[in-house]
Amino acid sequence: MEKMSRVTTALSSNTISGRTMFCHLDAPANAISVCRDAAQVVVAGRNIFKIYALEEEQFVEKLNLRVGRKPSLNFSCADVMWHQMEENLLATAATNGAVVTWNLGKPSRNKQEQLFTEHKRTVNKVCFHPTEAYMLLSGSQDGFMKCFDLRKKESVSTFSGQSESVRDVQFSMKDYFTFAASFENGNVQLWDIRRPDRYERMFTAHTGPVFCCDWHPDDRGWLATGGRDKMVKVWDMTTNRAKEIYCVQTIASVARVKWRPERKHHLATCSMMVDHNIYVWDIRRPFIPFATFEEHKDVTTGIVWRHQHDPQFLLSGSKDSTLYQHMFKDATRPVDKANPEGLCFGLFGDLAFAAKESLISGDANRKPYPGGDRRYPIFFFKKADPTEQFAHVSSALSVFGTDLDSNRMDWFVKTAQLYLLSGKPFAELCDHNAKVARELKRPQVSTTWTMLRIMFSDPANLIAPGLNLSLGKLGTLPLMNSFSMKEMGTGIGTESRLERSKGESRQDNIHLEPGNILINNNNEENEETEGSEAEYMFGDAELDDDDLYSMEHENQTEEQEYTLPQEAFPLRHEIMDNPSAPEHLQQDKADSPHVSGNEAEVTCLTPIESFSLISISQPLFSPHLPASFFCPIVREMLSYYAEQGDVQMAVSVLIVLGDRIRKEIDDLTQEHWYMSYIDLLQRFELWNVSNEVIKLSTCSAITCLNQTSTTLHINCSNCKRPMNNKGWICDRCHQCASVCAVCHHVVKGLFVWCQGCSHGGHLEHIMNWLKSSAHCPAGCGHLCEYT
Repeated sequence: MEKMSRVTTALSSNTISGRTMFCHLDAPANAISVCRDAAQVVVAGRNIFKIYALEEEQFVEKLNLRVGRKPSLNFSCADVMWHQMEENLLATAATNGAVVTWNLGKPSRNKQEQLFTEHKRTVNKVCFHPTEAYMLLSGSQDGFMKCFDLRKKESVSTFSGQSESVRDVQFSMKDYFTFAASFENGNVQLWDIRRPDRYERMFTAHTGPVFCCDWHPDDRGWLATGGRDKMVKVWDMTTNRAKEIYCVQTIASVARVKWRPERKHHLATCSMMVDHNIYVWDIRRPFIPFATFEEHKDVTTGIVWRHQHDPQFLLSGSKDSTLYQHMFKDATRPVDKANPEGLCFGLFGDLAFAAKESLISGDANRKPYPGGDRRYPIFFFKKADPTEQFAHVSSALSVFGTDLDSNRMDWFVKTAQLYLLSGKPFAELCDHNAKVARELKRPQVSTTWTMLRIMFSDPANLIAPGLNLSLGKLGTLPLMNSFSMKEMGTGIGTESRLERSKGESRQDNIHLEPGNILINNNNEENEETEGSEAEYMFGDAELDDDDLYSMEHENQTEEQEYTLPQEAFPLRHEIMDNPSAPEHLQQDKADSPHVSGNEAEVTCLTPIESFSLISISQPLFSPHLPASFFCPIVREMLSYYAEQGDVQMAVSVLIVLGDRIRKEIDDLTQEHWYMSYIDLLQRFELWNVSNEVIKLSTCSAITCLNQTSTTLHINCSNCKRPMNNKGWICDRCHQCASVCAVCHHVVKGLFVWCQGCSHGGHLEHIMNWLKSSAHCPAGCGHLCEYT
């Protein structure tokens, strides 16, 4: 081997300084490794193989080891390691099964030195011996581990784990001849490099593949392992059998685990999927991370502490094509955000509360628990340890009993049994359900049903029975209806005298019947149709615009078209050839107390003299709001009930409203509501209601629930043989199998069948029989039981 030399000079000082920083890579990284003096880091991946210098403020690219126009698969790396004794020696595990060593001291561009191609499948891990310069260990997907002497051109030892693929291999930091290997079948093996024929020890560490392992740098007996079961376990290997001494539960599969330097109980982990963060755990507190680094946007593939004696700098590479240096002081501390108290309800309503004992005993105003509600006081004490990082804490757990009557669910059962969800018109369903809720002392739910009926009922149903005109028709009228007195002929003025005073209410004098036509265009005499009794009197002034609008809004059920003759000036002469008015109109005019002597005379204008225009305004929009206007409000209302735990109301309204609201709520939310309600119904054994809800549902995932497990295998009550056909006639004895054992008639409804003796009958008959006798009514002697 050629004499190795440094590519760059070492740091001028033994102290390491820097900050949290990152750099963008050309491709995703699969693994990283740092040199002995912590001045440089190598990044390896499928399409990247570079060395970066760690400067004060940034990463600086120093060398690209992928050379040549078409780099071979030897440059595609699954793992990389920098030798901690020889500062210019690297080793990589290639995806094509090759193990490659690299000499950074070579003067040529290609730094590749040796190539070992003994593995048949991908090499997952390479590891240098911590003190031996020329010893290299590899673990492959083919299930073999090989030990290479770099002074030779082939491996010197081959270790067969007699198992599935090897995921990690690590030399012991304290024991010269020992290395550990982790396998995909959940086992961990310890080997002596002097005995390649058989492992020294094997134990099952995880329930799934073991992806990584790492020896403790200070305690020679501690081995940390991580697997797909989302656990990190610490094993004491000094005993005859491997002993699990710590276990950390994470939230994702553990891909890498590295002990933190100078901290006995700290280790760092990262996941191979789902979770992108890096966690530093204190194994004495296994349920919450000690520190978290959240900078990466994709899966973290490699982590390494920058220096073996410095716990403040952590390097990481990721599939997001970034290389990070993390300062430990910049890490997030989840424990600072954790809730120091715990609160939980039990199955029967008991409430458990856990908190620091100092918080409970230190409250002088705290009243004692009445009636012995505080039960099972449990105290947890920790012995004070001056070297322990965590504060001395004592906790107290209190359990409070509750009155069972306060948590009764009778209202739920009665509501489910009494609600109507289909079979009647929408308005009747709402009224019935509102009445049910009102009788069960649930006024808010009752009011909600009433409001739903008002919002979504047909507007014609909301008008009084005596009025035949729908409010919705007003929206179809033109904005302005204008009439010219010239077009009305000469006969209309006789009956259209306005006799209403200005101070009198207009509503009392408007009697227009719907369906009447004010002007008959087919009649040359233009007589007013029978039933039109509009009589007005403006008094001394003309009717202004405000009065017109006011009149329009106060009389929503008036005739669509009518005229208001304008007679604010004296008449010149009478028109004697006009037809007489109807008798009932003349009688009303004579009896009116507001009509003077002159005004009682039948007078009218000539067509030429009445050239004026009267305009009647209509509303700009329909007074009735469409049903779609209320959909957002109803959607929020349903979400509110579901969040409050009343999923029964949410599902019931969803079924009753049907297509009116279904499109406003996404399918996943509907399915969640349905499943929650069905689960509650089945817990209370409301099977019929549950089946009705399933049938009325429109979610495909819900409707298929009662289509599964519908086959019932029964025996014939006569010959006791299994029924093979689909009917109720046995194909062997040709007798009806559904005959009631009590009344001996064929059962056409609910049929109760005993699995012990195969006899059965009507539900009511069997229940009444078993009240007085425990034996089968068929006389077979079997002790039937109905539950």
